[in-house]
Amino acid sequence: MQYDLFVIGGGSGGVRAARLAAAQGARVALAERGALGGTCVNVGCVPKKLFVYAASFAEEAAAAPAFGWTQAVAGTMQWDVLRDNKNREIQRLNAVYEKLLTSAGVHLIAAEAQLVGERRVRAGNIEFHADKVLLAVGGAPVRLNIPGADMALLSDDMFYLSELPRRAVVVGGGYIALEFAGILAGLGVDTSLCFRADLPLRSFDEDLREHIATEIAARGVTVRAGVAPQKIIKQASGALRVCFAGGDDTEADLVMFASGRRPLTDNIGLEHTLVKPRANGTLPVNADYQTAADWLYAIGDVLDTPALTPVATAEAGVFVDRVFCGNTAAQLDYAHIPTAVFSRPPMATVGMSEEMARDAGINPVIYKSVFRPMKSGFSGNTTQTLMKLVTAPDNGRVLGAHMIGDDAAEIIQGLAVAIRLGATKQDFDSTIGVHPTSAEEFVTMRQMS
Repeated sequence: MQYDLFVIGGGSGGVRAARLAAAQGARVALAERGALGGTCVNVGCVPKKLFVYAASFAEEAAAAPAFGWTQAVAGTMQWDVLRDNKNREIQRLNAVYEKLLTSAGVHLIAAEAQLVGERRVRAGNIEFHADKVLLAVGGAPVRLNIPGADMALLSDDMFYLSELPRRAVVVGGGYIALEFAGILAGLGVDTSLCFRADLPLRSFDEDLREHIATEIAARGVTVRAGVAPQKIIKQASGALRVCFAGGDDTEADLVMFASGRRPLTDNIGLEHTLVKPRANGTLPVNADYQTAADWLYAIGDVLDTPALTPVATAEAGVFVDRVFCGNTAAQLDYAHIPTAVFSRPPMATVGMSEEMARDAGINPVIYKSVFRPMKSGFSGNTTQTLMKLVTAPDNGRVLGAHMIGDDAAEIIQGLAVAIRLGATKQDFDSTIGVHPTSAEEFVTMRQMS
């Protein structure tokens, strides 16, 4: 069977590339061995955000009496209800993705696919030929290489637990680790977060790293910095003992590794091509997302670009624009990608951190505000919101915006547009704030002394 484009992988990037190419009149097939939607829809962004919502209700109930709701209580967390409702929502989204593909005329193949030669793919024991093949196979979480590692769960497993544990240890200092630590603690689980570094979230602004470590501890997570597990031992009671170098071991009913992800470039037949993955498994590509094999392309988590769903879908659009529409001017702006960590409280950022600016030889002017938002102050909650702007010293251009606090992701999304368009601190200052909001602080901040 012959196609103009054969897409391997039915995540957000692969689905969008298939749909857009088909809309240009291309004959397109897509192979996916699992559920459509990839990591984001099935075991990532979407179900995780639903769990974050669930974890917030106990805190809302605790604040309610200050607002006159004297009978407000969080009640008992019924994990099975949350999990099963989540499953139904994901199944609905899987069906939406399938309809998007079939309505566009894409031939959907529910099977694992591998490259078997130049312009040749095998899926479901059938060999297909395609003028172009697109790899959109995504990534997967990795397990630490320590004794007893097989007793730990990965992030994918957390969405299908039969029951909530009483105690949990989350290993890792990245955004997935912080998010799940906040979810578990919010659902009433005694949760510890352990990571090797002094602070979590290595690539983020230092002020945000310090602030989030304090805030997640205030939300009930036991933060253990500068430690790494050496082994996991199952106790006679059934509990898991996590052993650290230097002692101070801890017991839990569940251990979760959130210590990194890897691109799924193994075992897809790259040995039949000219393509050689980098040491980290990612694939080099050019501006067309074309690999060293002129017929083979790649987008999403298999590249050395930010492993974010909106990035994969944007890369899919650029790929189709350049390769199927002839628009060689199409390109993705990787410098102004907003991102959020749905920790509790949430944090979001766009552009340069203070450290990135200094590393680039810029002596930035910094504006920062730390305050108690109105809702917290009224209810007696001690949480503190942090906002920060990193600006250029010569023209005041805003190089980066950062926030920890309620609605951070919603606020930073709007600021991302302004920053990408070159807004200056004067533009921010001359913009009237919406009062009373936390967001207005971004247009009233003054320079740090």
